[in-house]
Amino acid sequence: MKNRAVGILIIVIAVLIGYIIFSFNQAMVDIVDTACSHGFSCPMWGTIEFQTNVSIGIMIFIIAIGLYLIFFGKEEKIVTKIKTIKPQVEPKKFTKKSYQKVMSNLNKDEKFILEKIIEAEGTIFQSDLVDKTKFTKVKVSRILDRLEGKRLIEKRRRGMANVIILKH
Repeated sequence: MKNRAVGILIIVIAVLIGYIIFSFNQAMVDIVDTACSHGFSCPMWGTIEFQTNVSIGIMIFIIAIGLYLIFFGKEEKIVTKIKTIKPQVEPKKFTKKSYQKVMSNLNKDEKFILEKIIEAEGTIFQSDLVDKTKFTKVKVSRILDRLEGKRLIEKRRRGMANVIILKH
């Protein structure tokens, strides 16, 4: 909602509160007039005056807030971000041939693990690597740490499992 509209709404509510205050005070004056036989020296008259002053003060404060919003409130601009849709590009195929140069610098176990990742098209769970290679969990973990150190793969945590991603 715009600040100006909110300010007008607040002032309308304050005017309604003023009407309620006026009606309530008239009813209280009638009640005190019939119930109190002391005249204006009755303590109830003082209470009515205090309640009237406090309620008018609150009403004036609310009106001041409304006037501030109408005249000085800054309008906020809502900026929406539009997502750009990238064209669908076919994912890069991972082949042993594209990694021949890299494979020449790896030992036998590292080559074997990297081949399994390539066969899985670049993404595989670490637990699946353990199953496919028949290596122990510890051995697979250490080999993956070395391959990650050589910046060939990336390990990402997914819940209680690791996903191994081949870097391009």
